[in-house]
Amino acid sequence: MALVYNPTAPSHHRPRDLARTLGDLSGKTVGFIDNAKPNFNLLVDDLAELLIANYGVKTVIKRAKRGASMPAPEAFVAELAKECDLVITGSGD
Repeated sequence: MALVYNPTAPSHHRPRDLARTLGDLSGKTVGFIDNAKPNFNLLVDDLAELLIANYGVKTVIKRAKRGASMPAPEAFVAELAKECDLVITGSGD
């Protein structure tokens, strides 16, 4: 018998409506948090171009963490939360 573990931690925050969607991306602002792993910045540049050219994204905001194991600074998390309709964080390599 195989064991399957759920890697998620319990949340101490108020539950959010996870069914919310953006509809289309036209006119939206998309944010990216670069986790400082190799090549993620290159992927983000390509994704930003595609989102603008093919999906009508108005603006892309990119912010980079100082290191992969460090949390994102509160200042730019707050900025992205205020300015963006969607934020994507990712990993390169």
